[in-house]
Amino acid sequence: MADADDILRSFGMSGCLITDDLRQIEQQFGIELGHSGPVRRDASSYYPQFDQLIRKQAAEMAAYYELFYCLEQSIRELITTSLFDKSGSNWWNITVPPKIVQDVTERILREKDSGFSQRSEHEIDYTNFGELSVIITSNWDVFGAIFSSKRAVERIMSSLNLLRGPIAHCSPLAADEVDRLMLTVKDWFRAMS
Repeated sequence: MADADDILRSFGMSGCLITDDLRQIEQQFGIELGHSGPVRRDASSYYPQFDQLIRKQAAEMAAYYELFYCLEQSIRELITTSLFDKSGSNWWNITVPPKIVQDVTERILREKDSGFSQRSEHEIDYTNFGELSVIITSNWDVFGAIFSSKRAVERIMSSLNLLRGPIAHCSPLAADEVDRLMLTVKDWFRAMS
């Protein structure tokens, strides 16, 4: 019987070690492997105060927010990397249209004056989605090597900007708009040469 207890104890310890290794990998690489639920701040005490339908819609919309977050951040990264390669560390002041530079400067000042933590130390993080499109099209000499068509990029960015509205302003997306979002994201990647 001692052998069975030892085997069971060994099995349990192996599981604990594997779980610990997975947790370390998640932390090291900033990924979720799915062995445990996502770590969240506990807001569950507020949930009963919200209507069940609203909670259900929020859970459905979370996936679209995540998709758009990834897309918008990857566009910012593409702009930053491409324009840095073209113009060096002062790329923001050299390549971004003056109106956008001015508007971003005002947003940063407003945020500083609010007393809240600044969202970023990079100006690009203060741009809105429409401004990202203007930055790309204003620097077509750089982005023309990445995208197949300027008009396609303008159309796709315009569509994405319209689709972004309900996601950013906490409104549910209609089923047709979910389909349109998925197709437009595919269009974005297809437009890249």
